[in-house]
Amino acid sequence: MKASRLLHLLLLLQTRQRVTTTELAERLEVSRRTILRDVEALSAAGVPVYAERGRTGGIVLLSGARVNASHLDPGELEALSVAGLDDALLGRLGLTAAHQTASRKIAAREATAPGARTATRLSDIILVDSKPWLSGAVAEVDVAELAWALRGRRRLRIEYRRSADAEASARVVDPYGLVAKAGRWYLVADVEAEPRLFSLERLSSYEVLDAACRLRGGETLRTVWAALSARTESTGEVVVTARLRASRVDLARRILGSRIQTVTPAEEGWCTVTLGYPEIEAVRQLLQFGDHLEVLAPDAARQRVRELARDLVDRHAPRAESA
Repeated sequence: MKASRLLHLLLLLQTRQRVTTTELAERLEVSRRTILRDVEALSAAGVPVYAERGRTGGIVLLSGARVNASHLDPGELEALSVAGLDDALLGRLGLTAAHQTASRKIAAREATAPGARTATRLSDIILVDSKPWLSGAVAEVDVAELAWALRGRRRLRIEYRRSADAEASARVVDPYGLVAKAGRWYLVADVEAEPRLFSLERLSSYEVLDAACRLRGGETLRTVWAALSARTESTGEVVVTARLRASRVDLARRILGSRIQTVTPAEEGWCTVTLGYPEIEAVRQLLQFGDHLEVLAPDAARQRVRELARDLVDRHAPRAESA
């Protein structure tokens, strides 16, 4: 921890040459006495840094002295190699500290680059937040431990509950790796040479087996994920036509995504939309739009919506008052 703090102190001084002891203490979250001890340690090690007393004094790094801020250790390189993860996801992988240190080094190097004082950094005007809205789901297993286990490229025996099942069941998988998608973690693996996607929210436990992974030749985490993503987001062969209130088109785009094929203005206040689904049963997703949507075709889709609506009416009928 001290080594990381000393490096951060040097990077701050390289950027500004002179910083007050109080500001350094606040930035590094330590006492002023600790800052002075750190300066003494650096000076004793031959670093041209010293404390200057007086009204305009502070901690000073001699002009011309530079720290190689471009050097990143392996942990920091790994933290940057998974750029795009938010703080919560980095924390579950145990990479928060390494990512923060790497970011400080990069910031210090940017601050000393030509034109840095006049140019706005891209990181100051762009923020990537990979966490989904209103999400409270948490993976049951420790993501960092699982990621470490996967480095050994061994088979796993997992206890996994499918979404339609009440209990978990065991299966042996050949893992390619982990994917963070919209704030959720997924294990990408083969089951008997067939690609599968396992949500860590429903993976209750795992065991590393004493057998090497039997991965398909030429396949990687990225290629298998691309195939699974395409399959999951496929619009399917069933085309559903519906009337949708124009005021709900933006909401529909957020919820239905690529399932929306076309949107055509119809009579005032309404649009005609076509949607792609893998099967008729999937039209139950449209019930959340209530009276803002009417399914027009095919007849099988209209019939299924009627059946689901009747079931909802029956379930929400007035309850008989107890005597």
